[in-house]
Amino acid sequence: MALLAGLDIGTSSVKGLLISDEGEVVARASVAHPLSTPRPGWAEQDPERWWTGAQEVLAELRRAGPIAGIGLSGQMHGLVALDAAGGVLRPAILWNDGRTGAECAEIEALLGLDELIALTGNRALPGFTAPKLRWMKRHEPELYGQIAHVLLPKDYVRLRLCEEYATDVSDASGTLLFDVARRRWSSEVSGALDVDEAWLPDALESPCASGETANGVPVAAGAGDQAAGALGVGVDRPAGRVGMVSVVLGTSGVVFAASDAFAADEAARVHAFCHAVPGVWHSMGVMLSAAGSLSWLRDTFCADIGFATLVGEAASWGPGAEGLTFLPYLAGERTPHADPDARGSFTGLSLRHDRGALVRAVLEGVALGLRDSLDLVSQMTSHPLRPALGRVSGGGARSDLWLRILASVLELALQRTAVDEGASFGAALLGGVAAGVFADVHEAVAACVRPGEVVEPDPAWVAPYRELRERYVALYPALHPPPVNAPPRDSRG
Repeated sequence: MALLAGLDIGTSSVKGLLISDEGEVVARASVAHPLSTPRPGWAEQDPERWWTGAQEVLAELRRAGPIAGIGLSGQMHGLVALDAAGGVLRPAILWNDGRTGAECAEIEALLGLDELIALTGNRALPGFTAPKLRWMKRHEPELYGQIAHVLLPKDYVRLRLCEEYATDVSDASGTLLFDVARRRWSSEVSGALDVDEAWLPDALESPCASGETANGVPVAAGAGDQAAGALGVGVDRPAGRVGMVSVVLGTSGVVFAASDAFAADEAARVHAFCHAVPGVWHSMGVMLSAAGSLSWLRDTFCADIGFATLVGEAASWGPGAEGLTFLPYLAGERTPHADPDARGSFTGLSLRHDRGALVRAVLEGVALGLRDSLDLVSQMTSHPLRPALGRVSGGGARSDLWLRILASVLELALQRTAVDEGASFGAALLGGVAAGVFADVHEAVAACVRPGEVVEPDPAWVAPYRELRERYVALYPALHPPPVNAPPRDSRG
């Protein structure tokens, strides 16, 4: 029996999973690391903490037996700037850092929004890597002048683990420096932004071996957290006309569909990235505050009450909670609005509404936000699809009520899997391919991913939620008029 390790370099911790070549979980480990917010809207971490955490996690996993292969996953978009000796020049600037609004506008003006989307599949967002480099150039020119290598978070751990500068195509897709259609770095974008291509690591297909540890264990190129997570729940093939999508109900929310061809939304309301499967791409809708919205409600108003109690109170209210509607834009929003200034709201409050009604509205508002993503993603695959099944993961997916609401809003059957640590599980599968345990990703998924129970839409809830969705969709334009200085579609004329 071969043992395979998956490491997920997350925002709050390094998580590790050791699985057998049949998908059994043999060991788990996790080491937390802090988040630094030196100024409002900033988010940074010390890359050394990722490495020390990874060492501790691997040491714990090795106690269960010898590791045959290692796969890496992690938070996307973060900027790790290194000097010629591989030394860290400054704390990593993370995906949830919002300091680069001006740089994003400049990038879209330089390239033209249409051209940028055609080349990279995305518009310039503050979380992406390229705007952070531009910010460094403007605000930290002395440090910028010392840059010799640019890595993403998981790839810094790879550097320390096997002394290789490398990344994978799925993670590279989130830098805004990658030609997603051609699965290579974009000379056009790098040239326009004055980024030295020599700084950029080799971009490998996710299951390829990127190097070996000092003990000779192969390390897969790996994947960004969402691509790895999709593998971990079995979304490894193009969805086709009727297929399967990944639905993530974590702190943020994601709807993810694989495609056999690159397809970018002309308004970049969804991301177009390379998948962790060679020759496959994916479209992904992202909402920034999914289960995070419920955490906010609890932490702000009733921190001493458990989530199970709150969800139980929500169950006493029917669909729509008598007109109470929640917009989940607590940290701005990506899909469908790409608006960092969007804000959340409760509307329709009455004297009858209690804490359970507020919770019900949050559960429904998050589900409606994911419906926005599903509708857009369904249009962006190589063949427009209406998926037949959603494989669901994330902490919110453990709630039966929330899944019933979500299935009814999406009008889509949802299925849990036996292991819900999707990103680290998917990384372990990639490690198995790199080690030769599996011939390819499809064989790894078939051998290891174990589907669980299916939650069907409630027929009595579908019509009320269609009505609620009309009210929900009307709220954003009513509460958030278009910005006065909205960027033009193509500033080059």
